[in-house]
Amino acid sequence: MKNPFKFGTIVDGDFFTDREKELQAVGQLLESENHLVLISPRRFGKTSLVCKALQHTDRPVIMVNLQSVTSVTELAALLLKRIFKLYPFEKIKHAMTHFRFIPTFSVNPMTDGVDVAFQPGSNNNIVLEDVLMLIEKLGEKNKFVVVLDEFQEIIDLEKGLDKYLRSVMQLQHHVNYIFLGSQESMMEEIFEKKKSPFYHFGILMRLSKIPYDDFSHYLTERFMRIDTAKAEQMAERILSFTQCHPYYTQQLAFQVWNILEQENNAGNIVDCAVDELTQLHDFDYERIWMSMNKTDRHILTILAQNATSPLDSRKGIPTSTAFSALKRLSKQGYVIKNGKYEIDDPFFARWIFKRTL
Repeated sequence: MKNPFKFGTIVDGDFFTDREKELQAVGQLLESENHLVLISPRRFGKTSLVCKALQHTDRPVIMVNLQSVTSVTELAALLLKRIFKLYPFEKIKHAMTHFRFIPTFSVNPMTDGVDVAFQPGSNNNIVLEDVLMLIEKLGEKNKFVVVLDEFQEIIDLEKGLDKYLRSVMQLQHHVNYIFLGSQESMMEEIFEKKKSPFYHFGILMRLSKIPYDDFSHYLTERFMRIDTAKAEQMAERILSFTQCHPYYTQQLAFQVWNILEQENNAGNIVDCAVDELTQLHDFDYERIWMSMNKTDRHILTILAQNATSPLDSRKGIPTSTAFSALKRLSKQGYVIKNGKYEIDDPFFARWIFKRTL
């Protein structure tokens, strides 16, 4: 039987887990004139949720991950490249006559797609403005949706870019923007701080973990296809370990399914799967651990032991030092705050815990 669990890529169809309430909220927003700001830790399923919601619209969609760009002109070129995937070049070249800096185009023989580049010396802000206004022009017939993933990266792309970007976007009437971000504090700084150019620019929505009951039903239903006797128990054990983290729950369920196919009478299958996945990433975890300073290691060890908060001064770390370390580890993606601070990757937490035994 085909493994019914999927992780690491955008999920859809039978692989998509619940999120009915969030899907409805995103869908309603897309029908309005408002923009969306969606915040959650990495691998919580923001992109999958948005892609699922966009399937129910016939509007043109452009999606760009800002982690993949290193300059403003590169961002402009990538947006323009996405436009060419939606419209033939001949159809829109007349709409580019207003460009103040003309890009160069070439056909990529590997993909048959169009590569776009702006010449060195082009004014960064003007180049980006021209592309955004092209999207606005094209959206007059059918309103565009522009998804900007990891939007907090805009802060480091170029100083003052957020202010300039807001001045352009606020003049657009034929574009819905969806801003995705995994760094909660930085996204709040951009959209919730009164002095920020993007203050209250969109409706803020936070994506949390999938509720236990919904996830348990999802897992049990699928494990029933291969082991009716242990399905519910396996779902319970998986969620106990992953704490309902969407990505790692799917990853562990995938591994459990593989073991079931190989040896149905194995002992504690979930523990076997956890050990296999932890061992699989042993080298990566070792490399990460060795790159950290002693304070960060101490904080992670406390979290891995599921002890009291590392902000407790009785743990031997001054509160201010612990807070700075948690903030740094959160920015790096190793720690998330979900009511309390916890290590994002439960397999990494297990690896750290075993080092203390």
